[in-house]
Amino acid sequence: MALSFFALAIFLFLTLDSDYGASSSVSAASEGVQITYGSTIKLMHEKTKVRLHSHDVPYGSGSGQQSVTGFPEVDDANSYWIVKPEPDTSAKQGDSIKSGTIIRLQHTKTRRWLHSHLHASPISGNMEVSCFGDDKLSDTGDYWRLEIEGSGKTWRQDQRVRLRHVDTSGYLHSHDKKYTRIAGGQQEVCGVREKRAENVWLAAEGVYLPVNESK
Repeated sequence: MALSFFALAIFLFLTLDSDYGASSSVSAASEGVQITYGSTIKLMHEKTKVRLHSHDVPYGSGSGQQSVTGFPEVDDANSYWIVKPEPDTSAKQGDSIKSGTIIRLQHTKTRRWLHSHLHASPISGNMEVSCFGDDKLSDTGDYWRLEIEGSGKTWRQDQRVRLRHVDTSGYLHSHDKKYTRIAGGQQEVCGVREKRAENVWLAAEGVYLPVNESK
């Protein structure tokens, strides 16, 4: 049974990494399922319902790195991210993730990491959020501390969370300000140091790997 489930998870992962739109969007089996390392998920901005998104389009200002936006449509393969631990830890695929843990998010299509720094974001002038590096290149600018809202201690699908950038202390943030050129109609994603309603996210569609029960 465990082998069959694992095979199904691999099949779904390969399917969602294609460009099949609605057929590639795989929801978790039920609300409240735990997010584990190795899971491939979309993050939904609570306030505006856009999905955290990236594509191989660089910013025309700031760092010039790969842009990150809020995408208004649910069915797009460029909104999937793999949840990974920081390097040199004992965390394994399938481990649950506690509040306060440092995680990384790797964009499935381009293999770059969700990143931030002190460059100004293009629209609002807050801290730019970009995608950086590859499978072999990652630095502390890719580290985000998970903050779970409320009393929950382990990250689950139905929990409201914030992601706070370790290097800059900026929260992953979005708002209703939209691009007109590099990503017309998509929202700016940036970092802000203040805790606001606009920096709350929820895990949405994805392939959620089962919790690793090994000791």
